Amino acid sequence: MARLASGIWVSAYLARLRVYDIPAFVVAHGDDTAGAVLVKLATLDGRAQAFTRGFDLMSGDRKWAQLAAGAEPEVDAAIARQRDFDPDLWVIEVEDRDGRHLLDEDGLQ
Repeated sequence: MARLASGIWVSAYLARLRVYDIPAFVVAHGDDTAGAVLVKLATLDGRAQAFTRGFDLMSGDRKWAQLAAGAEPEVDAAIARQRDFDPDLWVIEVEDRDGRHLLDEDGLQ
């Protein structure tokens, strides 16, 4: 099955967030074609979560999984380690006090 280019997915994700007035920013621009995407959710209270997309080995479906959660500096450190490991990684920062990231919506898995 063909995979959607990362740059196109990121553009669509940012557009979807704008529909809900959820601020989001590209913190690190990864490879446009095949770069992995990491989403950081900052709840603006000093806490954050980071999500990466992987595969469910049982179903073969792509799904979002939490990479890190806790104090924002700790989550930022986890993201920095991922960036050191994968320089083609996209990092999108979402800022929402209500904790909305929309990653569980149709079309974003």
